[in-house]
Amino acid sequence: RHRPRRATPATTTTMAPSKAAKAATEIKKGAGSKDVTKRSKVHFFRPQTLKLDKTPKYPRKSMPLRVKMDKHQVIKYPLTTESAMKKIEDNNTLVFIVDVKANKRQIKQAVSELHDMAGGVQKVNTLIRPDGQKKAYVRLTQDFDALDVANRIGII
Repeated sequence: RHRPRRATPATTTTMAPSKAAKAATEIKKGAGSKDVTKRSKVHFFRPQTLKLDKTPKYPRKSMPLRVKMDKHQVIKYPLTTESAMKKIEDNNTLVFIVDVKANKRQIKQAVSELHDMAGGVQKVNTLIRPDGQKKAYVRLTQDFDALDVANRIGII
């Protein structure tokens, strides 16, 4: 047989909810739960963090690097062969033996600085000789005469 239920006293409904009841409602609400980000890619990439500038305690190099290719390093010496003299007379061109690592811009700058010819170099042609040295043909502009420059250098 079934017994009829007893009526609950009114005091229990008016009392403050217990800790367990409070916790149950919090769980239902989902308090403290964060929104889950939906991932659209298969791979996980580590999020970017703050990158601070380095503050070294001492310099890693004791001295700044020395410029290895200065004008005296670039040009070794002028050539004084017969064919070089012919170039000086006919084509207004000086012939130098230069450093193998020097490029045309460095040769042009070095010749104009060493022999006081600002803007005096028209163009530079280079070749590497069979003995491994680099030869530079430096064509001068109309403003400068290769014979005069050669006399000043002491080639002729």
